[in-house]
Amino acid sequence: MSGHSKWATTKHKKAGIDAKRGKLFAKLIKNIEVAARTGGGDLSGNPTLYDAVQKAKKSSVPNDNIDRAVKRGSGAEAGGVDYQGITYEGYAAGGVAVLVECLTDNKNRSAMEVRTAMSRNGGTMADPGSVSYLFSRKGVVVVQAAGNTEDDVLMAVLDAGAEEVRDLGDTFEVVCEPGDLIAVRTALQDAGIDYDSADMGFVPSVQVELDEDSATKVFKLIDALEDLDDVQNVYANYDVSDEVMEKL
Repeated sequence: MSGHSKWATTKHKKAGIDAKRGKLFAKLIKNIEVAARTGGGDLSGNPTLYDAVQKAKKSSVPNDNIDRAVKRGSGAEAGGVDYQGITYEGYAAGGVAVLVECLTDNKNRSAMEVRTAMSRNGGTMADPGSVSYLFSRKGVVVVQAAGNTEDDVLMAVLDAGAEEVRDLGDTFEVVCEPGDLIAVRTALQDAGIDYDSADMGFVPSVQVELDEDSATKVFKLIDALEDLDDVQNVYANYDVSDEVMEKL
C-alpha cells in the first residue's frame, strides 16, 4: 500500500490526468449510488454514504453530480443501476498478491476484462481464497501531511481505536478495525484535522519487496486494472524502496 500510494501521486501528462479524472469521477459516483441504495439517502444516518460523498467532494466531483447520485441510489430519482460487488484475486510480477474490487452490473464482462488485463500485463488469475488470506479488512483514513505532524494525527486518533499511523510522505494513513472507522474519522474532525478519505480497505499482512524491474511490471498491471470501468479498488502486497521509486 505504501508503494502504491507513492505511485498514485506520480505526475502524469495533463491529457492522462483528465482521462483518469473522468474515470475517477465515475467510480466515486458509482460508490455513492451503492451506498445510498444500501443504507438510504440520509447522510446523517448513513455513515458509508457520508464517507463516499466526502471522498467525492475532496476529488472535486461537482455537487450536482453527487446529489443526483444520492437520489438515484436512494430511489428518489429514476435511472439507478443495481451494481453488485465482486472481488477477483491474482498474482503480479515478483509473486505479488493482488485483490481487485469491482462494482458491476455485468459480472461476466467484469471477469473477462480483469482476466484480459491480467494476462496482457504479466499477471495471472488465482482461485478465490488463494490470495485474500494475505490481507485483512481494515478501516483506512487518509490525511494530508501538509500542516500536520505524525504526532498530531496519532494523538487525535489514539483513543478512538486506531491501530497505527503510517507516514507515506505526502500523506498519513490511519489504520483501524472496520468498526472503529467512524470513531477515528470523527476524532480527526474533533481535533480540527482535515482528512481526504475514510474507507474500508484491505491491508496486507506481509509485503513483497520489489526491485526496479518487478516494480515497473506491477505498476503497469495495477494501472491497467484501475483503468477498467468496473474496477473500484486494487490492493497489492508490495513495498518499493524510495531509491527504486526515484529511478522509476
